[in-house]
Amino acid sequence: MADCRTRCYHPQMASLLSTFILPVAAGAVALVLLLGLVNMMRGGSPNTSQKLMRWRVLLQFIAIVIAMIAVWAMGR
Repeated sequence: MADCRTRCYHPQMASLLSTFILPVAAGAVALVLLLGLVNMMRGGSPNTSQKLMRWRVLLQFIAIVIAMIAVWAMGR
């Protein structure tokens, strides 16, 4: 295995992350955001809206971490 101190490139991992896992993570963020907005617009429970927005923040964090790992795997 090559020494990764100067530059790493993992094409299989980068491809998997950027073509499958990252879009799924972004879609999950969008879905939870949409569910929270729909709940607020319909006058649903504020506790449900609060819970959905907390999930959105957590999913956004996960999506950002996945994006950063994908960028690292591409060697950029």
